[in-house]
Amino acid sequence: MIEITDTAASRIREMLEQQETPGMFLRLGVASGGCSGFSYAMGFDNEESDADDVYMEIQGLKVVVSKDDLKYLNGLQVDFEESGMSGGFTIFNPNAVATCGCGSSFRTREEDEVLAQPCD
Repeated sequence: MIEITDTAASRIREMLEQQETPGMFLRLGVASGGCSGFSYAMGFDNEESDADDVYMEIQGLKVVVSKDDLKYLNGLQVDFEESGMSGGFTIFNPNAVATCGCGSSFRTREEDEVLAQPCD
Protein backbone atom coordinates (compact mmCIF):
# COMPACT_ATOMS: atom_id res chain seq x y z
CA MET A 1 0.00 0.00 0.00
CA ILE A 2 1.24 3.48 -0.87
CA GLU A 3 -0.03 6.58 0.90
CA ILE A 4 -0.22 10.08 -0.54
CA THR A 5 -1.12 12.76 1.99
CA ASP A 6 -3.87 15.30 1.33
CA THR A 7 -1.28 18.05 0.86
CA ALA A 8 0.76 16.02 -1.64
CA ALA A 9 -2.37 14.90 -3.53
CA SER A 10 -3.53 18.51 -3.86
CA ARG A 11 -0.13 19.59 -5.21
CA ILE A 12 -0.02 16.64 -7.66
CA ARG A 13 -3.50 17.53 -8.95
CA GLU A 14 -2.37 21.12 -9.53
CA MET A 15 0.66 19.88 -11.45
CA LEU A 16 -1.43 17.43 -13.51
CA GLU A 17 -3.77 20.26 -14.52
CA GLN A 18 -0.78 22.08 -16.01
CA GLN A 19 0.18 19.12 -18.23
CA GLU A 20 -0.57 19.60 -21.90
CA THR A 21 -0.88 15.89 -22.67
CA PRO A 22 -4.25 14.34 -21.76
CA GLY A 23 -4.43 11.12 -19.74
CA MET A 24 -1.34 11.76 -17.63
CA PHE A 25 -0.93 9.88 -14.35
CA LEU A 26 1.60 9.69 -11.54
CA ARG A 27 4.32 7.06 -11.91
CA LEU A 28 6.39 6.12 -8.87
CA GLY A 29 9.49 3.97 -9.06
CA VAL A 30 13.10 3.39 -8.13
CA ALA A 31 16.33 3.41 -10.10
CA SER A 32 19.77 2.06 -9.26
CA GLY A 33 22.14 4.77 -8.15
CA GLY A 34 22.42 7.55 -5.66
CA CYS A 35 24.74 7.59 -2.71
CA SER A 36 22.78 4.89 -0.84
CA GLY A 37 22.10 2.52 -3.75
CA PHE A 38 18.62 3.39 -5.04
CA SER A 39 17.01 6.67 -6.08
CA TYR A 40 13.31 7.50 -6.05
CA ALA A 41 11.60 8.23 -9.35
CA MET A 42 8.41 10.29 -9.38
CA GLY A 43 6.92 11.87 -12.44
CA PHE A 44 4.03 12.06 -14.86
CA ASP A 45 3.54 9.50 -17.60
CA ASN A 46 0.92 8.54 -20.13
CA GLU A 47 2.37 5.23 -21.35
CA GLU A 48 1.01 2.12 -19.71
CA SER A 49 2.43 -1.40 -19.69
CA ASP A 50 -0.27 -3.76 -18.45
CA ALA A 51 2.13 -6.68 -18.08
CA ASP A 52 4.67 -4.82 -15.95
CA ASP A 53 2.60 -2.24 -14.06
CA VAL A 54 0.40 -2.18 -10.96
CA TYR A 55 -2.40 0.38 -11.10
CA MET A 56 -3.79 2.08 -8.00
CA GLU A 57 -6.18 4.87 -7.20
CA ILE A 58 -4.91 6.90 -4.27
CA GLN A 59 -6.64 10.11 -3.16
CA GLY A 60 -8.50 10.10 -6.49
CA LEU A 61 -5.21 10.00 -8.42
CA LYS A 62 -4.20 7.28 -10.86
CA VAL A 63 -0.84 5.98 -9.63
CA VAL A 64 1.26 3.42 -11.50
CA VAL A 65 4.21 1.43 -10.15
CA SER A 66 6.13 -1.28 -11.97
CA LYS A 67 5.80 -4.71 -10.38
CA ASP A 68 9.57 -4.85 -9.90
CA ASP A 69 9.63 -1.56 -7.98
CA LEU A 70 6.63 -2.27 -5.76
CA LYS A 71 8.64 -4.36 -3.29
CA TYR A 72 10.78 -1.28 -2.55
CA LEU A 73 7.83 1.11 -2.32
CA ASN A 74 5.23 -0.87 -0.37
CA GLY A 75 4.30 1.24 2.66
CA LEU A 76 5.72 4.42 1.10
CA GLN A 77 4.30 7.76 2.22
CA VAL A 78 4.52 10.77 -0.11
CA ASP A 79 3.97 14.19 1.44
CA PHE A 80 4.48 17.80 0.39
CA GLU A 81 5.98 20.33 2.76
CA GLU A 82 6.01 24.09 2.34
CA SER A 83 9.24 25.73 3.44
CA GLY A 84 9.34 29.52 3.29
CA MET A 85 9.08 30.54 -0.34
CA SER A 86 9.62 27.02 -1.63
CA GLY A 87 8.46 23.51 -0.92
CA GLY A 88 8.92 20.00 -2.06
CA PHE A 89 7.81 16.41 -1.91
CA THR A 90 9.09 14.29 0.95
CA ILE A 91 9.17 10.53 1.05
CA PHE A 92 9.03 8.22 4.04
CA ASN A 93 9.93 4.63 3.13
CA PRO A 94 9.62 2.02 5.90
CA ASN A 95 11.64 -0.41 3.75
CA ALA A 96 14.73 1.81 3.83
CA VAL A 97 17.43 0.80 6.30
CA ALA A 98 19.75 3.61 5.19
CA THR A 99 19.18 6.94 3.46
CA CYS A 100 21.55 9.64 2.32
CA GLY A 101 21.70 13.20 3.55
CA CYS A 102 20.01 14.53 0.41
CA GLY A 103 16.96 12.33 1.14
CA SER A 104 16.59 11.12 -2.44
CA SER A 105 18.37 7.78 -2.19
CA PHE A 106 18.01 4.75 0.04
CA ARG A 107 19.06 1.17 0.65
CA THR A 108 16.96 -1.82 1.74
CA ARG A 109 18.05 -4.75 3.87
CA GLU A 110 17.52 -7.18 0.96
CA GLU A 111 19.54 -5.16 -1.53
CA ASP A 112 22.74 -4.45 0.39
CA GLU A 113 24.95 -5.37 -2.57
CA VAL A 114 23.80 -2.51 -4.80
CA LEU A 115 26.72 -0.20 -5.51
CA ALA A 116 26.24 3.30 -4.25
CA GLN A 117 27.14 6.19 -6.52
CA PRO A 118 27.81 9.89 -5.82
CA CYS A 119 24.74 12.15 -5.74
CA ASP A 120 24.35 14.67 -8.55
